[in-house]
Amino acid sequence: MLASNCYIAGANGEGVVIDPGSEAVEITEAIDGLKLKIKYIILTHAHIDHIASLDELRPGLDAKVVIHRLEARALTNPFYNGSALFGLNKVFREADGVVNDGDILEAGGLKFEIIHTPGHTSGGICIKNGDNIFTGDTLFMMSVGRTDLGDGDQDQLMDSIKNKLMKLKDETIVFPGHGTSTTIGYERANNPFI
Repeated sequence: MLASNCYIAGANGEGVVIDPGSEAVEITEAIDGLKLKIKYIILTHAHIDHIASLDELRPGLDAKVVIHRLEARALTNPFYNGSALFGLNKVFREADGVVNDGDILEAGGLKFEIIHTPGHTSGGICIKNGDNIFTGDTLFMMSVGRTDLGDGDQDQLMDSIKNKLMKLKDETIVFPGHGTSTTIGYERANNPFI
């Protein structure tokens, strides 16, 4: 939906799904092809285009759904999750757990660090795994997230990008919620919004 990216990351037979906005059958087929048992479904934020297949996936994966504590209410509220904008009025089941800035989730020996990056939404997060970072709708190639929906805040967004993401190493690979991957170094040098 709205060309959002869904990511699957794993090792040693275990992994995570980040932002299940794609068709549930496509996500399931990819997981099966990778031969992974999904331990967590991690939501960078709860806008409908990033969570559209969440409740369809849950029964088959038996994975724990986690979201930032400030974002949790959006799952059960069609105005906060944006589905009301499309006339869908979709309500999702509550998350199994909440995360906070600095928390670390482990799957298959991989560590996924939660970085709270408010701005696009109050409870938006990025997820760092080694030299990779999944940025949801905080940072894109040559762009940044919009702040005109719900509880978005431009000042918070820019603070999150400048004081959290731009402190990462240049070679850190950025996997955004929409569009193609990039690097922190490329965005630092070329992104017109930074």
